Amino acid sequence: MRIAIYGTGGVGGYFGGVLARAGEEVILISRGKHLHAIQENGLKVDSIKGDFQVKPALATNDPAQAGPVEAVLVCVKAWQVPEIAAALPPLLGPETIVVPLGNGVDAPAQLKAVLDQPGQASHVLGGLCQISSYIVEPGHIRHAGIEPFVAFGPLDNKPRPMVERLRQAFAGAGVKVDVPADIQAAMWNKFIFISAISGVGAVTRAPAGTLRSIPETRRILEAAIRETVAVARASQVSLPEDEAERVLAFIDSLPVGTAASMQRDIMEGRPSELEAQNGAVVRMGLELGVPTPAHAFIFGSLLPLERKARGQAQF
Repeated sequence: MRIAIYGTGGVGGYFGGVLARAGEEVILISRGKHLHAIQENGLKVDSIKGDFQVKPALATNDPAQAGPVEAVLVCVKAWQVPEIAAALPPLLGPETIVVPLGNGVDAPAQLKAVLDQPGQASHVLGGLCQISSYIVEPGHIRHAGIEPFVAFGPLDNKPRPMVERLRQAFAGAGVKVDVPADIQAAMWNKFIFISAISGVGAVTRAPAGTLRSIPETRRILEAAIRETVAVARASQVSLPEDEAERVLAFIDSLPVGTAASMQRDIMEGRPSELEAQNGAVVRMGLELGVPTPAHAFIFGSLLPLERKARGQAQF
């Protein structure tokens, strides 16, 4: 299958690497020193599932060089999705599917606003992933911690042949993969988890094992989870009655040292997905009339650091 990976950081680098290793025709769209290292030496991946190195079919910073593909995996940070959407049309053929794998729930609508054409079926699917991976140095990805997982599917939940082909490609690469009956519910399940652990982790600078074991921080974690569940239900997303308990149980199952990417970005002074995670819960809560005091506290507490990282504040 001809697959373009737009964004080859920890997420895109890992999934692009394993798909290329499995024999898929993978095109990596990247930039800067990371791109140059991949072009010269291939992509190196260190993983708890085995280390390897691959040479992609093409590594470029220009989607037009790639031409139409069968699937585009959008693996950039949440705030970058609107920026890169306009660069995707050269990758699209009549049946191409576009799968955002980042955090948050806004990406499908942001992509559809740019890519959808009147009278034509949407290219854009819903999607999510679970993985702990990052760039060690240019051309070098490290995967550690939880087993990688991807899920995706049409937003109308109607079967499409290209979706099944992509599922088979991931399965053939040894990646745990699912096409849920309700992709919106699956995306919100991930969003409920990630916005809570990212926000509380970033405020406290503590890993999952600490957050869940101290009663005071566990209460904040639970409150954040329940607020996002309430926002999801007000948005007409169908979730199990015990959704909050399920998410908390998943957090309890994580390795003690787990820290979400947003938390690491904030702790290291980089721009983060704060607006797309805790900020989005607050925004949607205001629009829907759902109180979100825990997320509002988290968002307000971290906003000065976010603005400093983006050069919008000095202190």
